[in-house]
Amino acid sequence: MAEVEEQGRKLSEESTDESEEEDTEEEPKLKYERLTNGVTEVLQKDAASCMTVHDKFLALGTYFGKVYLLDIQGNVTQKFEISSVKINQISLDESGEHVGICSEDGKVQVFGLYTREGFHENFDCPIKVVALHPQFSKSNNKQFVTGGNKLLLYERNWLNRWKTSVLHEGEGNITSVKWRANLIAWANNVGVKIYDISSKQRITNVLRDNTSLRPDMYPCSLCWKDNATLIIGWGSSVKICVVKERDPTEMRDLPSRYVEIVSAFETEFFISGLAPLADQLVTLYYVKENSEHMEEEFRTRPRLDIIQPLAEGCEEISSDALTVRNFQENQCRDYRLEHSEGESLFYIISPKDIVVAKERDQDDHIDWLLEKKKYEEALMAAEISFKNIKRHDVQKIGMAYINHLVERGDYDAAARKCQKVLGKNMDLWENEVYRFKTIGQLKAISQYLPRGDLRLRPAIYEMILHEFLKTDYEGFATLIREWPGELYNNMAIVQAVNEHLKKDPTNSILLTTLAELYTYDQRYDRALEIYLKLRHKDVYQLIHKHNLFPSIKDKIVLLMDFDKEKAVDMLLDNEDKISMDKVVEELKDRPELLHVYLHKLFKRDHHKGQKYHERQISLYAEFDRPNLLPFLRESMHCPLEKALEICQQRHFVEETVFLLSRMGNCRRALQMIMEELADVDKAIEFAKEQDDRELWEDLISYSIDKPPFITGLLNNIGTHVDPILLIHRIKEGMEIPNLRDSLVKILQDYNLQILLREGCKKILVADSLSLLQRMHRTQKRGVRVDENICESCHTPVLPSDTAQAFGVVVFHCRHMVHKECLPSPGNVPGIQYCNICSAKRRGPGSGILEMKK
Repeated sequence: MAEVEEQGRKLSEESTDESEEEDTEEEPKLKYERLTNGVTEVLQKDAASCMTVHDKFLALGTYFGKVYLLDIQGNVTQKFEISSVKINQISLDESGEHVGICSEDGKVQVFGLYTREGFHENFDCPIKVVALHPQFSKSNNKQFVTGGNKLLLYERNWLNRWKTSVLHEGEGNITSVKWRANLIAWANNVGVKIYDISSKQRITNVLRDNTSLRPDMYPCSLCWKDNATLIIGWGSSVKICVVKERDPTEMRDLPSRYVEIVSAFETEFFISGLAPLADQLVTLYYVKENSEHMEEEFRTRPRLDIIQPLAEGCEEISSDALTVRNFQENQCRDYRLEHSEGESLFYIISPKDIVVAKERDQDDHIDWLLEKKKYEEALMAAEISFKNIKRHDVQKIGMAYINHLVERGDYDAAARKCQKVLGKNMDLWENEVYRFKTIGQLKAISQYLPRGDLRLRPAIYEMILHEFLKTDYEGFATLIREWPGELYNNMAIVQAVNEHLKKDPTNSILLTTLAELYTYDQRYDRALEIYLKLRHKDVYQLIHKHNLFPSIKDKIVLLMDFDKEKAVDMLLDNEDKISMDKVVEELKDRPELLHVYLHKLFKRDHHKGQKYHERQISLYAEFDRPNLLPFLRESMHCPLEKALEICQQRHFVEETVFLLSRMGNCRRALQMIMEELADVDKAIEFAKEQDDRELWEDLISYSIDKPPFITGLLNNIGTHVDPILLIHRIKEGMEIPNLRDSLVKILQDYNLQILLREGCKKILVADSLSLLQRMHRTQKRGVRVDENICESCHTPVLPSDTAQAFGVVVFHCRHMVHKECLPSPGNVPGIQYCNICSAKRRGPGSGILEMKK
């Protein structure tokens, strides 16, 4: 078998361009092995002439007239002495219970392997082919055909006698026959015919292409792919034919079926056998010595190719040259290709050798990948097929891959694969760690070591940490951050770090790492000291995580020097642990820090730090003037006199103006705006806010001799003060910038006011009319009355004699009175009110008084 596979590899290598690298070689599609055991002994004394394949067993015919039944391993299970000359063909039915045999001396035998029934006949000419009905074991399908110089059909009738029919003759010897379902296909010297046993009609005649080849030397190969597809191989020609049902409207005198050739193409070599493989073909080629397509040493080896048929050609998928025994002596007719439909098994039969080809499975695929050193792909394939894997240990494949990577110098990739390959095997892990130490590559494997529930011995991790500590401080710090502290002896590593710090006491990387080690060891005070010394960003996280607030009461200034914002947020968020008074006390000598703290406190709550608002005035004035005025506006606890004093001392005009106005001295505030700020817009805005006529008078008086101020007033005063008051006071002849534009704006503002008034008037009139109409409609409605007594005289409102004229008044309050009982209308002529309801609104006795009137 190794010899066969080696020849296949050589062919593949020879057919590849010399310039291509080895890793471009395509993987074979098939694998081969010789059929041995009993077959070997048989072929040493005899030679194979034919063979047929069943899913359960094999039937081998020899040149000495014997038939052997073999198991699939090649062991002989049964032997039949049929003739003294060559067995030409053996046929089995689908059940494997009946066999048909024909020989060169004209003998034909059909018998049951497990019954006594049989047919024996001797003909006066060689019988080349025999084929049983696929369902021969069934009583109504006792049929078979034989072929010599004519094709005969044998059928057993109801009297248990065999009836013979000639299906075809006159075109030379029958060289091949294949029976599938109701279709019989056979080949003679002229071509291939197909006979429909159900309709008893011959439905096609496919002529052979190359008539120059002798049919006995280059016999036709027939193969049914399914019940309707016949594959024909003859010489170097291949045709794929499909049997189809004819449209009933087109039949007339034609057969009910017809054949369509769906693919036809020429091959490079002569065909000795065909077999289907899914939608592809397996072809056995005979290669003549004088072929120019192969190198000298391969010229007569048979080839087994897989090809993909196309409409007008084919595509070669794979090709293997097979070194069968005595191949130098064989002709095209000496080779046969048989296949098992149950499995993808292909049998290459030659007189002295039988080779079995089968599709390569996942194990074969992995073997090939390993052979080509494609370890990554082999490992992936092994993992995918782990449940079905037969020969491979995934871990062994992985170790081979790791060794290959190490030999190549790709240490990081090798270490990364350890994680996947070594898995939970701690012994293998330790071995690999020591191997990486030996080659000086501990750093490469460090980041992939187990660190979960499964762990190595602490000494392994400590060895790696010591290695990093000697050569790579940053790498050492990374491992300390990433590895759980329980992987190693923490105190031993702390001691080692301290030894290194004696040589380099200011090394920030080592100090930070030492703080992390102290943190894991719950010595938080030591860690906090280091973090504060380094001003490390993790100091706040450390304080929060381990509640170290009692330890930082005397370190508030250090924390704020490091990061004011984070420190203040932390202090304010934890007032229950560090009081506001304690923080103020600690920061009393650092007013700039105290201001930051109190400012944030005030932003969070305007009332919480009210006792410090007086101090905050000075702090804002000193360190944060932009926020002083907002503070004065928002604080309700700020002493105004103190604030005014500070602002006046520092000449803060805007703040002073605000304080003066808040204290009620608006005229002085306006004066400061006009005199010190000289900002007419701000003065006008201030006057608008206060809405005080005297302030407007002061503003006009101050501005009357200042043309720019007059312009500002003219532009803004129109909606608050009558502009005529200002215009009358302007001195004649005074030049005022943009006077025309200002006057135009005044007129526009006036027109706008007029328009607004007219619009409001129209809306008011429309609304009044709408309401009046609604009231009129309401008053015109009928009023439901529950009682019929006059509210004035307390007698029925309706007279006993309805024919008599009467008058009744009903108020909207549903009180009724006789018309003659109505009191005088009062002050408004024509308007009468309900006396009872009016009395209720005016108080006791009012109704009576009105009645007296």
